[in-house]
Formats: sequence, C-alpha cells, structure tokens
Amino acid sequence: MARKPKIVDTHFEDLSQYYPPEKEKVTQGVSNRLKLRLDDLKTIKPLTDNQKLFFDSYSVGEYFMMLSGSAGTGKSFIALYKSIEECMDKGNSFNQVLIVRSAVQTRDVGFLKGSLEEKVSIYEDPYIQICSTLFGKKDAYTRLKEQGYIDFTTTTAVRGMSFDNSIVIVDECQSMTFHELSSVITRIGHQSKIIFIGDTKQNDLIKKSTEVSGLPHFIKVAATMSEFCRIHFTPEDIVRSGLVKSWIMAEEKYEEINGKYNY
Repeated sequence: MARKPKIVDTHFEDLSQYYPPEKEKVTQGVSNRLKLRLDDLKTIKPLTDNQKLFFDSYSVGEYFMMLSGSAGTGKSFIALYKSIEECMDKGNSFNQVLIVRSAVQTRDVGFLKGSLEEKVSIYEDPYIQICSTLFGKKDAYTRLKEQGYIDFTTTTAVRGMSFDNSIVIVDECQSMTFHELSSVITRIGHQSKIIFIGDTKQNDLIKKSTEVSGLPHFIKVAATMSEFCRIHFTPEDIVRSGLVKSWIMAEEKYEEINGKYNY
C-alpha cells in the first residue's frame, strides 16, 4: 500500500474542515467491466540508485519534483506508478492523476480530422502502454480513466483551471516554452503535487525557429525554491534495453569530441 505523504508544511493543510464530507469518487459512464483496485497494481521496485532516490523522495512527501536526464531511464514509468499507487490508496487525499503534455506536437496536427480530443489522443499511447504493464491488462488505462483515477490534457487546455487534490505529471516538458511551464505550475491548487519530466535531447521545439525550450530557465528559477527537488538521470540509469544504453552513451561520447549535431 502507498504510504501517505509526509506533511512538510501548510501546502498540505487539511481543508476538510471547510467542506462537507465528499461522496465516493464519481464514475459516471463506467462500463460493466470489473473496476481496477490497488491490489491489481503490480509491485515495482527501483532498478537503479536514482530510481530509488525518486521512490524515497516521493515517500517522504516531496511535492515539487523534476525528473530530468537520459531517455530510457524509466522516468515516466516510475512517476506514473507511484502516482497511481498513491491515488488508488483509499487513505490518500488525492482524487486523480493528471497527465499534462506539451501542446507543441498538437500544432502539427491542426488539419487532421476530428475533435481536439481525438487529435491529441495519440499522445496518450505511452501511458496506455505503461498502465498495461503495471496492471497486466491492455485496457488498464481506459479503465482508470473511466474510474476517474487518470485524466489527460495538454498545456493549451489548462489556462484558468485549478487542480486541487491532484497529482500532476508534466511529461515531455523539454518541449514546452517557459510560458507553458509557468502556466502549468500556477494551476496547482490545495493538497496537490507536481512532477516535471524532461529530457533536453528530445526537444521538439528545435524544429521551430520562433520558440525555444523554457526548461533550462525554469530549472534555474525552481532551484531557488526550497520546495524544489530535482533528480537527474544519466546513461547509467538506462533500463529500457542494452542497445538504448549503448546508443546514448555512444552519442554523448561522439558529441563530446565532435560537438552537438545540428538537427
């Protein structure tokens, strides 16, 4: 069972005294399939020192985190795992895990048919795969959405919103401008936590001459805050496959000698 977050300051002030008792999570529209339970979630253990550092930091109640660094290190996987584990624990204060992706990719699909929701649904594929692995069920992600445990949105849809009692995962944040990153973090409301995930080597904004990644500046600003906790993953943390690890290490070695490749 997920451990309750340590109360580190008034950020996690108990607001229940101001509101009437909440009813059970609304799952309107849920299919007749059996609901997923916490017991259905596989137990995942950290595979590297930095993964363990994240597990430990999460368990003590860190609520403003950044997982940065190499691809293939399981950043999104472990962040979603710990978030789902805590959200599904009946003893927690969180209502949902909200996944936020950069809007930069959706700007390239403007002429595709369908609603915005249909256009951006292809960017949910990584989380469909992760949830399938975590629960051993191909439709786990859909069922979690039906039960209200998971939701997905893009940075274009967060303006004017406030996320209370939520665990917010901001994935692929290297492809966000500083304005987008700032817009997301200023949506965080009472009793919520936020985890930023990014790898500067996979920046989609390099294709656009009018925009630059806001991640480096965002990290500099966040680093001045005592609440900020950053864990940086290196090629030594790669767990996806031996080939991926060898490739990224070879790429970094090549760039050290010859300079960064101009995409």
